[in-house]
Amino acid sequence: MSDLKTHIARNFVRLYTHPGLRRLRRARAALLRKLLGAPAQVHYFHQADDPYSHLCAQVLERLAAGYHIALLPHLVSPPQDSAAPERGRLAQWSLRDAATLAQAYGLQAPQATNQSVSTTTTTPVSSAVQVAEAALAQTLEDGQSAAQSDGALVAQFAAKAAAVGTALWQSHASLDNPGLAPAPSAAALQGAASAKAQGDALRKRAGHYLGATFFYGGEWYWGLDRLHFLEERLREEGLCRNPSAPLIAPVHEVTLAPARATGGLSGDVSGGVSGGVSSPIPGGATLDYFLSFRSPYTYLALPRVRALAAHYGANLRLRFVLPMVMRGLPVPVEKRLYIVSDVAREAQRLGMPFGNAVDPVGKPVERGYALLNRAIQAGKGVEFAASFLQGVWADGIDAGTDTGLNAIAARAGFNAAWVQAALPDESWRAVAAANREDLLAQALWGVPSFRVNDLPGHWGQDRLWVVEHELRAAQSALAG
Repeated sequence: MSDLKTHIARNFVRLYTHPGLRRLRRARAALLRKLLGAPAQVHYFHQADDPYSHLCAQVLERLAAGYHIALLPHLVSPPQDSAAPERGRLAQWSLRDAATLAQAYGLQAPQATNQSVSTTTTTPVSSAVQVAEAALAQTLEDGQSAAQSDGALVAQFAAKAAAVGTALWQSHASLDNPGLAPAPSAAALQGAASAKAQGDALRKRAGHYLGATFFYGGEWYWGLDRLHFLEERLREEGLCRNPSAPLIAPVHEVTLAPARATGGLSGDVSGGVSGGVSSPIPGGATLDYFLSFRSPYTYLALPRVRALAAHYGANLRLRFVLPMVMRGLPVPVEKRLYIVSDVAREAQRLGMPFGNAVDPVGKPVERGYALLNRAIQAGKGVEFAASFLQGVWADGIDAGTDTGLNAIAARAGFNAAWVQAALPDESWRAVAAANREDLLAQALWGVPSFRVNDLPGHWGQDRLWVVEHELRAAQSALAG
């Protein structure tokens, strides 16, 4: 029965994430729209107290003006606890991360201060959020009742959302703040609740759980990070008003820029990897990589992490932690489906295989960590991690079997006898627990996460370009 479930799950993921099937779904949606003579509708879901939604609100008008689309905004609630574990840490991280994105894209950053935040969560106080939601719900209701054009409604909502966000995040967002509104009436509160209920229902029906999300033609795009995928799709469908115009939110990626030649450092520098490839530059940076074998984003990040360490002469330390679901944090089905579809798009962008997957949750992860811990001690941790991650996420290898684990180990240079000797070693558990405590101490909780020296850490394979900036600065300081 277990083998049958594995077979079914493997084939489902392979089919669900296949690029050809994605192209077919997109073509079908475009054809249906043309046959019906319907506009290209892009639904946008806005969460009033979400820093990423504050950023998205600032580009809505440009998106609507740049493409032949009907952009329909909706108001939504925060995600449920099951989709947003460690909510306090998520709030802190989102605010810091959104500030980084705002600087990169030339937008206004959310910045919670004084009365507008709770000292424990850094999120705006609930009374201020109620004012913001009531104002946004009223804007939507006014636009719809006046039968405004899509463009006029978007312009009005975008302006209000940006203004409300500014008041909510950057002012002392109390109930009598003129940047928001007076305390909302009972009817206004009911209007906001109704608007959120409608938005939540539509979002759930379409298969998502977050704010700052765009939905078009059966596909989801989260925040500024995935807006480039939406823009590229709209351009492919001939919906861009000016194809020569740059993307509103181009993707940021690792560049491996030439290193400074001062002080013995050059563009040919060969960096260190704890686990094997040459040695780090003496006194160079340390790059901590917090990873999980159950995270496909960990798989996507590893080649670039390895390249960054090599290029900038950093000492790469692999810090493995147990997957969230193995720490008692369940993942809802909408989140699982979005993750695999999103990873598939990212893998295709990065030129990496993905989809022939066998979920290693449970014993396969534990077996993998027993071997990874030994491989790190042997100076080949990166090689083993790369083999395991590609094996379970791209090669269809079942790491829960001896045959599968031996095949993974063999690619990293370890034989079956080494595997059998390493498996009983339970010392990895203490290492994983210590890594998790270190991760939580940085107000982070998920993987992949990264830290350069003692700087604040970063979460997500989308932030490796920020890690690169920090590595470059550390290298320049060493050279200077």
